[in-house]
Amino acid sequence: MKASNPRVHPAGSDALRLVCLVAVFGFVLLMVHRAWQPDSHVPIAYDGFSLSQVIGDAPVQPGDPAVREREQRALAEFISRRWRIAESAAGSFVASAYLAGQEHSVDPVLILAVMAIESRYNPVAESVVGAKGLMQVIPKFHLEKLLDHGGEQALLNPDVNIRVGAQILREYHRRLGSQELALQMYAGAFDEPTLQYTAKVFAERARLEPVRQRARKPQSA
Repeated sequence: MKASNPRVHPAGSDALRLVCLVAVFGFVLLMVHRAWQPDSHVPIAYDGFSLSQVIGDAPVQPGDPAVREREQRALAEFISRRWRIAESAAGSFVASAYLAGQEHSVDPVLILAVMAIESRYNPVAESVVGAKGLMQVIPKFHLEKLLDHGGEQALLNPDVNIRVGAQILREYHRRLGSQELALQMYAGAFDEPTLQYTAKVFAERARLEPVRQRARKPQSA
């Protein structure tokens, strides 16, 4: 058999071109991914608030119980009016959000914003895909988190639902190293490049934050 010249062998030439194309395509994908994925060390601001301020190691909660109580009362009144729910129910949800936020190092106002987007503060909401409660937790994905609370049906308990939802948010943030991606994964929209879910949550948070800040101001004598 006649020996082939590797420099002119058509199959070898095609293989080389294919390898080059794959390499270039891979490089382009890497650059696009890096351009889209936010640097976890450079906070991105939404309506003046940095995401690193709301899911992090130490979200700010005032140490003064009186200030904390004013915050919670003001937020409950605002949520009650905006979403037309009983103020007593809103107060309970806010109190649970503060406790869950402290337990899992997540800003309670972010938790409240997620509740608004996920369920409009309906504690018995259930979606067609099986998500349950205020924070629309899908039980089959988080069964281990529900063991200590009595199982899947516990998600219709508002306090349990809020605590588990906050735990999931914190877990995703630790896993991904990015606050934006943590919210997107929470929504099941990890691959959605425009971050629509994150934008919705932060638009709601931007409505709640001034309420909290006003409540933190020193009260007149």
